[in-house]
Amino acid sequence: MTDKDSVLKNTEAFVKKTLKNSEGGHDWFHIQRVLNNAKLIAKTENVDEFIVALGALLHDIADAKFYDGDETIGPKMAREFLENEQVDEATILHIENIINFISFKSSLSSITKFTSAELDVIQDADRLDAIGAIGIARCFNYGGFKNRALYDPEIAPNLKMTKEEYKKSTAPTINHFYEKLLLLKDKMNTKTGKQIATNRHLFMKQFLDQFHNEWNGIS
Repeated sequence: MTDKDSVLKNTEAFVKKTLKNSEGGHDWFHIQRVLNNAKLIAKTENVDEFIVALGALLHDIADAKFYDGDETIGPKMAREFLENEQVDEATILHIENIINFISFKSSLSSITKFTSAELDVIQDADRLDAIGAIGIARCFNYGGFKNRALYDPEIAPNLKMTKEEYKKSTAPTINHFYEKLLLLKDKMNTKTGKQIATNRHLFMKQFLDQFHNEWNGIS
């Protein structure tokens, strides 16, 4: 029988080591915040808390955007690690599905979706870290990492992107707010996620108002 506390402890160590030199918006501290958000949301949901913690820890173990868009690496890394930890097959499959379907871009695909209460919780937790003050910081950090323009008034946000268009986008950072971040509030799965997202969404709108005022020379 698997010692769940031991598995979670070993998973945390594995994730910290794997993400040691990661981009600042997708590093261990991002994982830690998502884990904390997930634990908070899980308190009011009927979920397997072990799956929630394990999925939160491993959800970004190999984000495809840092692996030339290869979405198979994350699930493979998670499976290999969990098999070594002697985790049961049903749990491993669940974690693989969480990794495969947690991202925003998966919602742009027409393929059949995987669903579970645990995915709902972790997805909300991950999306909460993409909005609000930290979401703004992460957005510009990644934009700088990719050497993208802050803003270009002549490049309009693309509000009807396909999954492939989203993956290949090189648009200015401000566009990402309209193409993704401002949409997340209404995509929350849980009551707690929706409540927390409301304030963070408002903060982003206030930031964007201020940004555009300053860009246009308005006090």
